[in-house]
Amino acid sequence: MKSLLGMLLCLLSLNILAQDSTKNTPKKVSRTKEELKKLDLSKRASDHLMLQYGLANWTDKGNLNLRGFNKTFNAYFLFDFPFKTDPRISVAIGPGIGSDNIYFKNTIVDIKARNGVTFTPDSTSIKFKKNKLSTAYAEIPLELRYSTKPENMNSGWKFALGIKVGTLLDSKVKSKIDLDANNVGGYFQKIKNKKYFNTTRFAVTARAGYGNISLFASYTVTDFIKQGLGPNVHPYSVGLCLGGL
Repeated sequence: MKSLLGMLLCLLSLNILAQDSTKNTPKKVSRTKEELKKLDLSKRASDHLMLQYGLANWTDKGNLNLRGFNKTFNAYFLFDFPFKTDPRISVAIGPGIGSDNIYFKNTIVDIKARNGVTFTPDSTSIKFKKNKLSTAYAEIPLELRYSTKPENMNSGWKFALGIKVGTLLDSKVKSKIDLDANNVGGYFQKIKNKKYFNTTRFAVTARAGYGNISLFASYTVTDFIKQGLGPNVHPYSVGLCLGGL
C-alpha cells in the first residue's frame, strides 16, 4: 500500500513539473519567412462571393428630410491573389453590383426637373407611404488584405483596405402614394433619369472581422450629383459583410 502511494505521489510530482515546464516555455508568436512560404494553400479558395448589407447615408445633406433606415446592398465576385513571400497579405479584385436606397419623408424628389435634381418639402398636397431614390452601379473593387490564418480562411482575423470604381446603371425614384393633390391614392409611381447624376463613382473602403463575417465601411469621394444640378452630397455606408476571403 505504501509503495502504491509512493508511486502515485511520484507520478503527481512529475506531472506538476511537466506542467510547470510547459508554462515556462515561451510560445511561438510569429512564423519565419521560410515557414510562411511553405504554408499549404491548396485548400484555400482563389475566388469567392462577397455580400454586404448595411446602412446608407449622405454627407452634407443639410435640411433634406431623410428617413432613419436607408439601405445598401452589394454583391461582388472577387479573385484573391496571395503574395508568395507572405501569403498573409493578398490582393483581391473582381466585378460586382452596388446599390443604395435612400428614403425621404414628406419630400417630393424630382430627378427630371429642368434645372437638376430637386428636393421639395411637402406634407400637405401629397401623402407618401414610401418614397425612395434608388441607384445601382456596376463596380470593380480592389482590396489589399491581411489574414492571420491564410491557410484557413474560415477562421482568423482579417483586415482589408481598398477602393472601388463603378459606373451608374440605373437611378430612379419609387413612390407609394397614399393620397395625391387630386385626392387619388393607393398607387405606385416610378420615375427614371440618369442625366443629372455622375455616371462614375469612386469610393474608398475598409473591412475588419473574424472568419466569414466582418464589418465594412465605404465613402464615395466623387460627387453623387453633378455640380450645379443638385446638393453636393457624398454617399457613405456601414454594415455587415459575409465572405470567406
